[in-house]
Amino acid sequence: MSKIIVAILAGLVLGAAAAWTLLKKPGHADAAKPEEHKEEARVLHTNGQTFLKLDKETQERAGLKIAPLEAATLKPEVKGFGRVLDPSPLAALLIESATARAALEASTREFSRLKTLHAQDQNVSTRVLETAEAATKRDQILVQSVDLKLLTGWGKAIAGQSDLGAFVRALAAQESALARIDLPLGETLNKPPGAGRIAALANETNPVEAEFLGPVVSADPQTQGQGFLFLLRKNPLPPGAAVAGWITVPGDAANGVLVPRSALVRHEGEVFVYVQTSDELFLRQEIELDHPLSEGWFVDEGLKPGQKLVLTGAQQLLSEELKGEGRE
Repeated sequence: MSKIIVAILAGLVLGAAAAWTLLKKPGHADAAKPEEHKEEARVLHTNGQTFLKLDKETQERAGLKIAPLEAATLKPEVKGFGRVLDPSPLAALLIESATARAALEASTREFSRLKTLHAQDQNVSTRVLETAEAATKRDQILVQSVDLKLLTGWGKAIAGQSDLGAFVRALAAQESALARIDLPLGETLNKPPGAGRIAALANETNPVEAEFLGPVVSADPQTQGQGFLFLLRKNPLPPGAAVAGWITVPGDAANGVLVPRSALVRHEGEVFVYVQTSDELFLRQEIELDHPLSEGWFVDEGLKPGQKLVLTGAQQLLSEELKGEGRE
């Protein structure tokens, strides 16, 4: 009997030791733990297109904001480049014109006075009268010379301003700005353009409305293209600033969509947006940014009104897509 008890105890000890050894094996403890739920983004390739699949929970964690694209129209326009003109030469001409006109007014009065005295035989010789008349004619020529300088140098659009003094003072105080936009060589407008939009060349995303004044009077020695003058009354740029301009031309308006700036994502020199094609699928769509607006960009190719666009979180989607492709 004692031998049987001893054998049973020995078996229990060996079984406990075996169980302990099994539990100590690497990976067994991890296998015993409950499986953690981990949802990962997946990249799907279909018909030459790459889709990113994200479940609702992952979309919420990424903070995605999605909204349908709004329809938009844009009048036809051509793009040109130029600069903001320095008003100093124009201001100098204005001062020269004022000086010449003041001299003409004085000499005219003096000639009129001497002419009256000469007619009354009040000791005014003919020679003195002729000298006064010559001074008046000289001052008239000076005034005409300044007017010609203004016309040939700045054109009718500037010379014909109803209040040229106020116009120049606003430019000098940078309350407004005068911009010259030249079209690319070979691009020609047969009719005067309408209004335009102008932005600093360093930041084309925020164009401001510009008033068309008229054509320029001389060709740019570098571009040799057709040039136009525009007046910026809001957010004027400083003189010498390089600018880009979108000039409105006659024609039918184009139909497209308005893409907010927050939806844009850049990768490898290209610009993309993410379109939601189903509840859990997103497609990265390349777009061209040719027409900036104050609210975003006008796009007339590749996107349609009503498509759901990722407005916030597009960069997170790009990161998930690249990780799914094994890239950084």
